[in-house]
Amino acid sequence: MSDVPAVFPFTEIIGQEDMKRALLLNVIDPGIGGVLIKGEKGTAKSTTVRSLDRVLPTRTVVDGCPFRCEYGRKDRYCPYCLEKLEKGEELRPVECRMKVVDLPLSATEDRVSGTLDLEHVLKTGTKRFEPGVLAAANGNILYVDEVNLLDDHLVDLLLDSAAMGVNYVEREGVSFSHPAKFVLIGTMNPEEGDLRPQLLDRFGLSLDIKGEKDVKKRAAIVKKRVEYDMDPEAFIARRVKDLESVTETIVKGKRLLPEVVADDSVIDMVVSVTTHFGIDGHRADITLLKAAKANAALEGRCTVTKDDIIATAELVLSHRLRRRPFEESGLDREELEQCLKDL
Repeated sequence: MSDVPAVFPFTEIIGQEDMKRALLLNVIDPGIGGVLIKGEKGTAKSTTVRSLDRVLPTRTVVDGCPFRCEYGRKDRYCPYCLEKLEKGEELRPVECRMKVVDLPLSATEDRVSGTLDLEHVLKTGTKRFEPGVLAAANGNILYVDEVNLLDDHLVDLLLDSAAMGVNYVEREGVSFSHPAKFVLIGTMNPEEGDLRPQLLDRFGLSLDIKGEKDVKKRAAIVKKRVEYDMDPEAFIARRVKDLESVTETIVKGKRLLPEVVADDSVIDMVVSVTTHFGIDGHRADITLLKAAKANAALEGRCTVTKDDIIATAELVLSHRLRRRPFEESGLDREELEQCLKDL
């Protein structure tokens, strides 16, 4: 794990279990649609997201591809890989670890999506593309801290690319596209402003987190952080087995996911919940089903149960609930369980 930068270990973060679960569910099934984490400063939002670096699994990609195309998935190959195949060249597989890619708030649209060298096109007739952040994010985690302060058009660009799995760039009638399948994770402090409702709905999961109030847990957090700051590498070295165990759980979950079964009764439960809480549209229904299946896979099961829906419903629905001004966000757990009681 020496190729991974020193970050506070994922396994040593005390509390914030919902946040950690939301992140792991998205790694197991990127189709869930990412997660938005809202909370006051100092609640370990950024630390937790960046700590994923040490527990993310490896993936098989095309050797030498600037977009790290998923090997063996021709439908997801970039133009360069497809061109090599057409020429009869062999594509070789190589293992690389997934990573967390940071998007700076100061990033321009060209920096995010990449740029086309129009002069090169005019001179040679061939396209030359300078990859951007979305190219680096392909197959990885794309993390945007203070996402609510990012320009709306950039948020739209990120969400569209995440939903389609493709980044499309056009300049002066010349176009280029490449795979951009990533998990979008955003963190924000609500005190600094909110996202537009239309953008909120595009995040698969969302949660509001608060600082730890328990005195003993707060003391434990302080002790762990002080110990880590004194010697980060030694601190991490003592947790290697725990970190590897999380990675193994993720790998098993990803392998198990295609086998997870959600029968008609589960779908009825999902629809009953979204209908009961007055959720508009069908995106929430689909996301809740995906999240429930990913939760079952995370826990090593092939069958979705009522408990999987209870474990993921608030993550899926909290930011989609209709609420009056100044009303606190969140889903009433008792009301949720009552809704599912007779199903």
